[in-house]
Amino acid sequence: MRKSSSNSPGGSLKKAERFSSSGFILAAIGSSVGLGNMWKFPYITGEHGGAAFFLLFIVCLIAVGLPVLLAEMTIGRGGRGNAATSLFNLTGNKYWKWFGALSVLTAFLIMSYYAVVAGWTFQYTLDSLTGGLSHKGMDYEAHFNDFAGGLMPIFWQAAVMLISGYVVARGISGGIEKFNKILIPGFLIILLILMVRSLTLPGASAGVEFFLKPDFAKLDSESVLVALGHAFFSLSLGMGCMLTYGSYVKKEQSLGKATIAIGIGDLGYAFIAGLIIFPTVFSYGLQPDKGVGLAFMALPAAFSQMPFGAFFGGLFFILLAIAALTSAVSILEVPVAFAMTQWKWSRRKAAAIVASVCFVLGIPAALSVTGSLSGFLIFGKTVFDWFDFSTAYLLMPIGGLVVTLFTGYAWKRAGEEAGLTGFWYKAWMVTLRYVAPLLILVVLLYSLFVKPV
Repeated sequence: MRKSSSNSPGGSLKKAERFSSSGFILAAIGSSVGLGNMWKFPYITGEHGGAAFFLLFIVCLIAVGLPVLLAEMTIGRGGRGNAATSLFNLTGNKYWKWFGALSVLTAFLIMSYYAVVAGWTFQYTLDSLTGGLSHKGMDYEAHFNDFAGGLMPIFWQAAVMLISGYVVARGISGGIEKFNKILIPGFLIILLILMVRSLTLPGASAGVEFFLKPDFAKLDSESVLVALGHAFFSLSLGMGCMLTYGSYVKKEQSLGKATIAIGIGDLGYAFIAGLIIFPTVFSYGLQPDKGVGLAFMALPAAFSQMPFGAFFGGLFFILLAIAALTSAVSILEVPVAFAMTQWKWSRRKAAAIVASVCFVLGIPAALSVTGSLSGFLIFGKTVFDWFDFSTAYLLMPIGGLVVTLFTGYAWKRAGEEAGLTGFWYKAWMVTLRYVAPLLILVVLLYSLFVKPV
């Protein structure tokens, strides 16, 4: 029987499961530029004043997000296991394995409802390209509510699960890496086309000013916490994705350089997304603080008034669909890798079973948005809201806290694995031991007791 990388019974993944250097960067960027950048980032930026929030997000990403990202990838490569067993492999302490298992649970739950939102992008791509979103005087809020209240979201949710499951079942080099090598360059091309179209719209300069000219008076304490939380969300931290991907990284690859490349990619895509959405919103007299409905309600109204709007609207939702799929693949890989090690399943079997269970678990979430279960509330929240709240505001921060404490205190060879020495190692340790845990705790306590959402 193959032993783990630390000669422990924690379990490790096959040696053949390895990314190429460029494949790893693209896969990690694909994970980070999901709906977090294309859907969530624009609306929270709109809600918190634009440019000042964007600068705050950049600070949080660099000061806290990237050090934790490096920690996750370092644990994965050092432990050569899944999100649960890597921590055990590095210490031999069974309690860390249970803490690591929280990341697996987080990814499993996120995948169950994330596929619902990803499915919306499929429907809206079809609606936009066929002119279904271009009717004169159309009520876009009612259109979304009617769609979300029917059974089509479940059909598209199943489509997302099938595609994600198929890619993951194909393995690392033949599935996940190849998938991202095809989609990420196409994603960038569509981004640039839409950015040029948005920046050349009449009145687009007002949107550019909103996004790039900071007014710090619009920031408050909540803005800081939202920016920090999104730095984690956009980099896929606290859910085991980067830890699992790290276990497939070759020893000769520089994790420090990879971290910088992923951060630049994540930030670059967020920047371009802002230059697409805010000029479009301002050009057509819409409000940037429309919240979660910005992409599915406000922007279709703008595209309907734009020359060749069906085409450009279709491109935008294709963009969202690609972003959703690249992230969905990375999220699904976390519980699949766990199942392969824990129960000795083949990759195909694990992908099929995990994707199927996630699909079934996500059906109540799909039906609770505006459908038959929308009136079923638990402490004022729908099933969908509980999936979102329990993962984004509870489990992900706890997962991030586990990573910082493990790397900062429990694992003594983290710096060697990360390739850090001298000043950079000391700065990394200060961040992981003191700065990041404190800020994560503040976000967690704020979410629980000050403003539960």
